[in-house]
Amino acid sequence: MANILVIDDDEQFRGMLVQMLTLDAHHVSIATDGEMGLNMLERSTPDLIITDILMPKLDGIDFILELARRHISVPVIAVSGGRRSISADFNLESATLLGVKATLSKPFVREDLRRALVKALA
Repeated sequence: MANILVIDDDEQFRGMLVQMLTLDAHHVSIATDGEMGLNMLERSTPDLIITDILMPKLDGIDFILELARRHISVPVIAVSGGRRSISADFNLESATLLGVKATLSKPFVREDLRRALVKALA
């Protein structure tokens, strides 16, 4: 199975996502924001990154841009629940334009996650 880095500031959502992934025998590392995720990439490169878009310190869009700037070519799945002033669709469309392999709108079910993983890892 895959080594996956999950980047999300929402502890409850992150825990649920990690549980879904580990039930399917993936090895999961976690970061609470994009800055921590970049620091983790200096030590090892995962097979896949799942990142939230709206986070403190370094958001998902800036994280994705930084991956490109550093020439780190790891497939990315972007997730977003949106906020009052910014919709999840807008966030995910922005991530798609930056080259992510798949997107998921929060909340999603395990089967949606599995489909996104297959697409991103293909």
